[in-house]
Amino acid sequence: MKRARVAYSGAIYEAIEAEGRLKLNDGRIVEEHEVVWLPPVTPRTVFALGLNYAGHAKELAFNAPTEPLVFLKGPNTFVGHRAQTRRPADVTYMHYECELAVVIGRQARNVKQENAYEYVAGYTVANDYAIRDYLENYYRPNLRVKNRDTCTPIGPWLVDAKDVPDPMNLTLRTFVNGKLTQEGSTKDMIFDIPFLIEYLSSFMTLNKGDIILTGTPEGAVDTAVGDEVVTEIEGIGRLVNTIAGDEPFLKA
Repeated sequence: MKRARVAYSGAIYEAIEAEGRLKLNDGRIVEEHEVVWLPPVTPRTVFALGLNYAGHAKELAFNAPTEPLVFLKGPNTFVGHRAQTRRPADVTYMHYECELAVVIGRQARNVKQENAYEYVAGYTVANDYAIRDYLENYYRPNLRVKNRDTCTPIGPWLVDAKDVPDPMNLTLRTFVNGKLTQEGSTKDMIFDIPFLIEYLSSFMTLNKGDIILTGTPEGAVDTAVGDEVVTEIEGIGRLVNTIAGDEPFLKA
């Protein structure tokens, strides 16, 4: 099942996909363009993986890591499907990162790889933008790179784990203004989902609603104000986002 969170007519609703439309949890059926899309889950602790695809590490002139490079993201970074992401006027290179997001479904501690999928509620699409101008180094992205407001669109759907039989064999694609610019597969992750759940739960407790962003394949390119960026993952969804300048975000 595909689940969503939306704002409609002044209220927030849980919703499910219903033959190309949305069925709100009060039973009403609405069109997808009639709602404001919210992140399909309310993020708690969010873990993000750096350089988790060898091709992406290579294009950044780094060796593939020998253990997971993990950093944390705040909930302020997340916006929904069809939202705008701010590109500051002073930057010269801001690129998308199409990522499979793994949503934890129940508390997990000291989980073994063979049992890891039992703790997954579902999957969604994330686009974790990065500004290269702000990078101190690729191994420790600073706060301005990965914790900026609006920098991580996520959604539109949370797809139940039982409906994704092989999350480690999904095609990822990114389109900028309709042009294919990135293509890869989750099978090329250096550290797969079971490994990451075992690794993280070995030293800290994972809780329901925690999210693991699993990294992006090679093919990240610069984006400009006005660009429409579509990140899609086979069987999970198609996430649309627009790059905006500073003006829409400035307070009066």
